[in-house]
Amino acid sequence: MASSSSSSVPVVIYEEEEEELVMDDGSGSGWVEPRTSCDHLASLSSDLAHIPHPATPCSKCQHPMENWLCLSCKQVFCSRFVNKHMVDHHEQTPNHSVALSFSDLSVWCFVCDAYLDAQAIPTLRTVHQTAYLLKFGEDPPQLPSNDQCLQLGNE
Repeated sequence: MASSSSSSVPVVIYEEEEEELVMDDGSGSGWVEPRTSCDHLASLSSDLAHIPHPATPCSKCQHPMENWLCLSCKQVFCSRFVNKHMVDHHEQTPNHSVALSFSDLSVWCFVCDAYLDAQAIPTLRTVHQTAYLLKFGEDPPQLPSNDQCLQLGNE
């Protein structure tokens, strides 16, 4: 790397051999690609259209924030960053493996150790839409269908 001082502001010139091309797949930035399928949905509640309000506190410690909804029994527990009652619930009830975050409405599978795409997995759409409506007071924005995406790409 060389620098030039022909003006009052130093200019940095990068030589080609020093420059390193980095392919960014998002893994270093915190970007997480949610799964579009999960083999652990069989134990979900049959009525995910009726859920507690997102402001519901943890059923164990009454903490008001960072809470998760167990999608099997519909109980509310705090996150691993509070008192980890959702983690404890899953460990004590292993078939209760899928939960929805009331903070950001993400869905997590403890067995897959991954986020799930609630829009791509039909079984999760209703609970995600219901939680969104309860949290924000309006329906979630509609995502374009695959046909609409293809149509936009051909314009």
